[in-house]
Amino acid sequence: MQNAELLQEGLAIMGLGMGFVFVFLTILVISVTLMSKLLGRFQPTPVPTLAGAKPSSSPALSGEDEEVTAVISAAVHRYRSLRRH
Repeated sequence: MQNAELLQEGLAIMGLGMGFVFVFLTILVISVTLMSKLLGRFQPTPVPTLAGAKPSSSPALSGEDEEVTAVISAAVHRYRSLRRH
């Protein structure tokens, strides 16, 4: 008799635990779905840009980019030359 009662209590606790996990996961899926729909409604979709179109940059910026590239490459060269010796 005692084994049957223990088995019955164990099955009841297992069912309760599995039910709790199922309800929790169901609520989680529903809340994530609702949040996704709300964000989609309030945040507009980004406008796709053409793959071949590049934003135009002024010549002054490209000159600064070249200068920054030169400074970085000189710093890397110096670092590497100091690390070898």
